[in-house]
Amino acid sequence: MRTNGTRARLAAVVVIGAMALAGCSSTGGKKATEQQNGPGGHANTPRFTAALITHSAPGDTFWDMVRKGAQAAADKDNINLQYYSDPDATKQASLVQAAVDKKVGGIAVTLAKPDALKGAVKNAEAAGIPVDGLNSGTDQMGPMGLIGFFGQDEKVAGEAAGTRLKQDGAKHPICIIHEQGNVGLNDRCNGVKEMVPSTQIVYVNGADLPSVQSTITAKLQQDKQIDWVMALQGDVALNAVKAVSSTGSKAKVGTFDTNAGIVKAIQSGTVQFAVDQQPWLQGYLAIDALWLYRNNGDTVGGGKPTLTGPAFVDKSNVDKIATYASKGTR
Repeated sequence: MRTNGTRARLAAVVVIGAMALAGCSSTGGKKATEQQNGPGGHANTPRFTAALITHSAPGDTFWDMVRKGAQAAADKDNINLQYYSDPDATKQASLVQAAVDKKVGGIAVTLAKPDALKGAVKNAEAAGIPVDGLNSGTDQMGPMGLIGFFGQDEKVAGEAAGTRLKQDGAKHPICIIHEQGNVGLNDRCNGVKEMVPSTQIVYVNGADLPSVQSTITAKLQQDKQIDWVMALQGDVALNAVKAVSSTGSKAKVGTFDTNAGIVKAIQSGTVQFAVDQQPWLQGYLAIDALWLYRNNGDTVGGGKPTLTGPAFVDKSNVDKIATYASKGTR
């Protein structure tokens, strides 16, 4: 259960995000692993370089949204943003170390596989570089000495999704993990399973979407009792929709995370709901927090993670969310 303090922080996050909407870019993200901006910005403060380093695979639409939010904050704060990503945890750690060696002014990092990142993050902090986290690794803020964290508690989100499935009458759901070893994805499915113990966990390769569809198709053909497919990522959910259609299954599809395709699928009824953690806002706040730390000497969240979710998107509110999605902020 959220405390009043957590609700207050979440409300503040929403206000900050709303104030930032005017500054975001509506263009799509690029597939390159590095992105730099030229001079400019609105803040009248010394320009510095910040590195955003994620575990994204190339072309993932979720991370396009994170990058857009980060870029909006960088433009506002007169920051030179550099973006790097690699789904391999060891290589992601090397990217963090490379940013330390370049003596950047701040680092925002995802911690999907925190054990592999601990050494590089410690080196950054030893070099006097502020580090904050986003998206994955909520419970690592204290142990890893981060100045802030922006995301959702994945176990809580999983339990919320499982509660929703239970209320909707799910008896034999499957939960699709698209990246093995990702602690946040494990927490999501474990949370679902805690609420609906009959949940089966199915592993797929999220970097190969055709194989995702074929794996889910085979599972639906093998087990006719499956009545829900719970995806943990938008593109996986859209391929689950294709699998359901091709097999004639009666299974319903739910998902974590949104993108433009998921918004349309909820509107059409092929996806029942999405658990939204606001990726644009995560990127925005992670970069903005680095600016605040350097220019105000303080942290955001009072020593606790700042929650950006979970929230449900379904038929009741999807049209409102679609308005923001068309602007590139949801």
